[in-house]
Amino acid sequence: HEGPEVLLIQRATRAGDPWSGQMGLPGGRQQTSDSDLLCTAARETRDEVGIDLHACAELIGALDDLVAIARDRPLDLVISPYVYALHTPTGVVLDEREVQAAVWIPLEFLASENARAVYRRIVDGAETEFPAFSYRNHTIWGLTHRILSGFFAALGLGGRR
Repeated sequence: HEGPEVLLIQRATRAGDPWSGQMGLPGGRQQTSDSDLLCTAARETRDEVGIDLHACAELIGALDDLVAIARDRPLDLVISPYVYALHTPTGVVLDEREVQAAVWIPLEFLASENARAVYRRIVDGAETEFPAFSYRNHTIWGLTHRILSGFFAALGLGGRR
C-alpha cells in the first residue's frame, strides 16, 4: 500500500485494564522520569512497539486533549495525543506483556465511508452502540476512535462522527 498509514496496537488482555484487548495507539502514563508528555509518548512508543521516535520520526503536532471514559463514566485521566511521521522505515517489536498485535492501517481507508462501523456493547444491562472504525478483523472504537476522529478533523477530513 502507498500513502500514509497509522500504527494501531491491540492491547494485551490483562485483568484490571479497562481497555484490555482493545485496539489503541501506542502510549501510556507519564512517569516522574519523563521531563514532559513528549518524552512520555516517545518512551511508551519505544517500550510498546520498539520504535524510537527521536531517531526515526518527526513530530507533526499535538491533537486536543481528551478525558478518558470507562464504563460510560469520565475518568480522572487526560489523554494528550501527539502525531509523528516516520522518516526512516523501521520494524515493530512488540512488548508482549502490553501489546498482543500491531497493524498498519492506511489513513485513506480509515477516512473513507468504508471504514465506518458500529460497536455494540452491554453497559449496565443495556446494549449501547458506539461509533467505530472497522479494518479487516479489527474494530476501533471508544478513546481511539475519538482520537482518530480528532485527527481527521485537524486534517480537514470532516464528516467523521
